[in-house]
Amino acid sequence: QVQLVESGGGLVQPGGSLRLSCAASGTILAAYSIAWYRQDSGNYHERVARIDSGGRRDYADSVKGRFTISRDDAKNTVYLQMNNLKPEDTAVYYCNRVHTPQYAWGRGTQVTVSS
Repeated sequence: QVQLVESGGGLVQPGGSLRLSCAASGTILAAYSIAWYRQDSGNYHERVARIDSGGRRDYADSVKGRFTISRDDAKNTVYLQMNNLKPEDTAVYYCNRVHTPQYAWGRGTQVTVSS
């Protein structure tokens, strides 16, 4: 059974930084396109960053230049480095496969950007 565990969120002031981690068991993240998603008050998961099996990355326009997705294959973990955070980045952040079938969603990690 695949389990995704997100961590690293917290409360940060505007302009601050956080690094999120997505650790997986039961699968090899490097074999798939993996993305970070975020969900604010609604049910929609907005995709903010993606890394494919070849290491290519892309980002939502709203985070381009501020967020960086990376992967540590030895640790089977995907990271999201978030810099210059803005209040509109406040959300619960999740990781998952890009393509269906997606894995069961983890609990996510809350990021709150506020002064």
